[in-house]
Amino acid sequence: MIEEPYRWVEAIANRREYIEHQLAGGSPIAALSYKDGILLFTLGRERQKLFEIYDRIGMGAIGHPGDIERLRMTAIEITSTEGFARSAHDVSLRRLANYSLSPALKTAFEQVYGAPYLTRMLFAELGSGTTPNSFLRLDYDGSIHTNGGAFGRGVEEFGVISGTAASTAKMEQFLQKQPLPATTLDKALDIALDAWSIGHLTLTSEQSEELPAEDVISKHRTEQLAAASIEAAVLSDAGGRAITWRALPDAEIRAKLEKR
Repeated sequence: MIEEPYRWVEAIANRREYIEHQLAGGSPIAALSYKDGILLFTLGRERQKLFEIYDRIGMGAIGHPGDIERLRMTAIEITSTEGFARSAHDVSLRRLANYSLSPALKTAFEQVYGAPYLTRMLFAELGSGTTPNSFLRLDYDGSIHTNGGAFGRGVEEFGVISGTAASTAKMEQFLQKQPLPATTLDKALDIALDAWSIGHLTLTSEQSEELPAEDVISKHRTEQLAAASIEAAVLSDAGGRAITWRALPDAEIRAKLEKR
């Protein structure tokens, strides 16, 4: 009996190592504020990674498609039920993450005789009035990373996820130096593609304090644009639109990004 807690700790460590290995090749996702709302952006070759959840909330995810779909449907059901039972104004990203998704992920991760969720998720919520945009990263073990605004921490106008912690940190390091919110959607797209390129470049590279050189980023983004599809969407209520979510077709934005 004395050994049981240690066996559990070892099992959790092995489980974490396994999941991190499974997620290591995940294509990065960047979300950032621009003048009229929020841009969500990634490049891919196979399956959809960006989704509308509810009204002013969007989601990006990497990992196992089945787990992503289960959590996406759970998020839609929770927000829709709360919006119907109370009101759309009562639905918030923090409530969805803190009281519903995070506990479910934590429970699945710590029950070592069951299957954990093989996924990492990024949520974005469009602000309203004086309320700023919110970005929230939710990991497979239920841990939450927000874009600040509490306990004296300044608000960051972006959120990212990637396959590795080092890659995520490099994307954040780059975006912290950018003028956000971006003045236009075109500028936001350009920044997001650079952030994605940095994340993709550093997925397998050794840890370094310096960001990749500009010429290396430019070359990589050109190569990847030619080989992959662009997946992008915006959350925006500019012009008084009732529906805030809009997917941006590859053909609509590719030419702009290839001009650089």
